[in-house]
Amino acid sequence: MQVIPGSNQGPSIEQRRIPRHHLSAYLCVYNSRTGRPMGYIGNISREGIMVICALPVMLDQEYELELQLPDLDDPLGAQRLAFRARSHWCRADVTPSHFDCGFSVITNREAFAGLAHALQRYFRFDQLSDA
Repeated sequence: MQVIPGSNQGPSIEQRRIPRHHLSAYLCVYNSRTGRPMGYIGNISREGIMVICALPVMLDQEYELELQLPDLDDPLGAQRLAFRARSHWCRADVTPSHFDCGFSVITNREAFAGLAHALQRYFRFDQLSDA
C-alpha cells in the first residue's frame, strides 16, 4: 500500500489491496432479566465471550445474558440468543471508563458455539463454500 508523503489522509480506495468492510452496528450484549444493555462483544470463542462494559462486573457470578442478532430474512426483526455465563475476570479497557470482562458460557452452548464460528468466519471475511 502506498501512502502519499506529507498527507494525513489514509490511502484512497483505489490503493487498498484488501477491501474494507464497514459494520453498520456493533453486537450488543443485554442483561436478559432487565433487558438493559450490558456492553458490546469485544471477542468471542466457542466457550466464552469478552464484553466491553461501561461498568465493571462482579467476579465469579452467573449472569443471564442475551444477544439480539439481525434476522437476515426480516430486516426489521431480530433473533435472540439467551444464555447464562459466569464472569471470570474484569480489567480496565483502553477506552477510558470502560472495562473488558471475560465470561464462560454455561447454557445454550451449542447455539453459542455456532454463533461464535459464524462471527469468526465473517470477520475473517471467509467466502461461503456454497456461494
